[in-house]
Amino acid sequence: MKQIMSFLTIAVLSLSSCAQKNQITEKKTKSPDELSKYQVAYFGSGCFWCVEAIYESVKGVVEVESGYSGGHVENPSYEDVCTGTTGHAETVKIYYDSSIVSYDDLLKVFYDSHDPTTLNKQGPDMGTQYRSAIFYQNDYEREHAKAYIKQLLDSKKFPTITTEVSRFTAFYKAEEYHQNFECRNPNNGYVKAVSQPRLEQFKIKAPEMLKEK
Repeated sequence: MKQIMSFLTIAVLSLSSCAQKNQITEKKTKSPDELSKYQVAYFGSGCFWCVEAIYESVKGVVEVESGYSGGHVENPSYEDVCTGTTGHAETVKIYYDSSIVSYDDLLKVFYDSHDPTTLNKQGPDMGTQYRSAIFYQNDYEREHAKAYIKQLLDSKKFPTITTEVSRFTAFYKAEEYHQNFECRNPNNGYVKAVSQPRLEQFKIKAPEMLKEK
């Protein structure tokens, strides 16, 4: 009986943990009309499984989609992008409530959650598709991105910054199995070895930015 109760307890805790860790599952049901009320931003900083999970943990962020930006091929597949020949970077599209979290706050999350000093490399992932990139949509975003980089360099937080700051042209949503990948696949080897530790490191750096459980 104790073994049965223990199994049931673990199962309940596991489901609860996933729900707390990533509430975006419910938010994915928002309609385009609902999402149109929010601001949008685009960032690339390595594997989008990792980046999506990080931004989903930030208060004021309503939804995050994984996809591809910055390349010259229309509607690329994951396999196409992985060749490194399409010019695309794995990118996240972030819907956010600007009354709660600002664009500068998103920049802080960006630089607190990856290493911008490594060119075309993030953790174990190498290639132009994993480059550090900010895709700005207007002069405001471009100026704030440039100013934030200058501030980081002036403060010597990083010895160099390789982040590409480019005008946004297009975002191609990745295949459905990539969306919300970390919570859907908690036992995936890459998720356990790379994505989850990266998320936990960000949480330690910026606890004030996290959503309440």
